[in-house]
Amino acid sequence: MPVAKLSVALDERVAAAARSAAAREGMSLSAWLSRAAEHAVRLDEGLRAVSEWEGGHGALTDAERAAADQTLDVLTASRTPGD
Repeated sequence: MPVAKLSVALDERVAAAARSAAAREGMSLSAWLSRAAEHAVRLDEGLRAVSEWEGGHGALTDAERAAADQTLDVLTASRTPGD
């Protein structure tokens, strides 16, 4: 898979925590940051999709949000780290 080499600046506390987390998971810092960025992108895409859906159908009800939370709980409980 092609990769883009980037230069980024992180708050020292965040950089240290990221290095520690990557080491605990046996990953390089680059791989850990890539996974974290991918996760953030997925969240952003999901939030934008919900916002778009609500724009055409109205806001989700509390019951719909609760059902979605339950579904996500089931799905995330069955995933392994790094999925």
